[in-house]
Amino acid sequence: MPRILNKIALEEHFSAPGLEPTINEVAFFDPGVLAGIEAALPELAEQRLLAMDRAGIAIAVLSQTAPGVQSIRDQALAVELAQRVNDFLHTRMALAPARFRGFACVALQDVDAACNELKRCIQELGFVGVLVNGATNGVYLDEPHFAPFWHVLEQLDVPLYLHPGLVSERDEAFRGHPELEGAVWSWTCDTATHLLRLVFAQLLDRHPRARLILGHMGETLPYMLWRLDSRAAVTTVGRALIRPPSETLKRHLTVTTSGVCADAPLRCALEAMGDHAVMFSTDYPYEDIQLAADWIEQAAITEDQRIRVCCTNARRVLRLG
Repeated sequence: MPRILNKIALEEHFSAPGLEPTINEVAFFDPGVLAGIEAALPELAEQRLLAMDRAGIAIAVLSQTAPGVQSIRDQALAVELAQRVNDFLHTRMALAPARFRGFACVALQDVDAACNELKRCIQELGFVGVLVNGATNGVYLDEPHFAPFWHVLEQLDVPLYLHPGLVSERDEAFRGHPELEGAVWSWTCDTATHLLRLVFAQLLDRHPRARLILGHMGETLPYMLWRLDSRAAVTTVGRALIRPPSETLKRHLTVTTSGVCADAPLRCALEAMGDHAVMFSTDYPYEDIQLAADWIEQAAITEDQRIRVCCTNARRVLRLG
C-alpha cells in the first residue's frame, strides 16, 4: 500500500454508451487483457473508487477513451455523441463530486459546435479542460480553420490534453508491421508529430495563452529538446521560428507520467521540462493503477519533486485551488 499523497491523476479513461472502442480498434491487445479493460471502462462507481483508494488517488480526471468522436465521419452524429458523452460524464461525476473531475469531449468536425460545447462543459458542467483523441478524421489542429477553437481555449483558460487517436491508414511506415501499431509505437509518433506541427506552424505564437498536456511522459519530446533546437536552427525548409522549439514547448506544455513507470524517463522529463511541468497519471484501465501508484511512491526523485508530480502541479494546471 503506497503512502497516501492525495494524488491527482489526469489520464483516466472511461467509455460512454455507444462510444466503446470496436474490436478492430483494439485488436492489438491480448484478449485476456482486453477483457479486463472492457469491463473497467464503463464503470464509474464502486470498483473504480476502490482502486483509487488503494492507490492513494484523491482525484481522477476522467476522459472518453480513444478514438472517441474524432474518427466519426458524420458531422452531426459526432456533435450529438460528444454532447451525450459530456452529459453522461457529468451525471457520473455528481455521484462522487469530491473524487471525479472531467475533460470535455468535443467534435472538431464542426468547429463552431465544438467551441459551444467546450464553453458549456467548462461554464455549466464544471469540467477542467478538454481532451482530444488525435487528429479529427486525419486533420490536425494546426489547420487554420481551427483558430476559433484555440481562441475559446484561451478565453476559458483551460488546458487541452492531446491524446493519441487513430493513426491514418496511409502511414506507410507501419505497413507490414502491425506489431508497431497502437500504443507500442505508432500512437507516440503521431501524437508527438501533432504537437510539433503546432510548434512549427507557429500556432502557439498566435495563441500565447494556450496550454497543452501530453501523456506518456511527453511522447518522447522531453528527450529530444536539444536536437529539435539544433536541427531547427540549421534547416532551410519551412517556416522560420521566432524562438527555439524547446522554448515554445516549455512555455506551453506540461506532461504526465501516464503509461510510463520508469525512473529514467521521469528524471529526464523533470530535468528537461522543469519540476513544475510533470504530473502523475496512470492511464487506467489500460495500465495497472496500483503499479503506477507504487512506482511513483518509490521513484528515485526528491520528496519535493514527488509532491509536485503527484498533486501540486495538477492543482495549479487545473485550477483546483
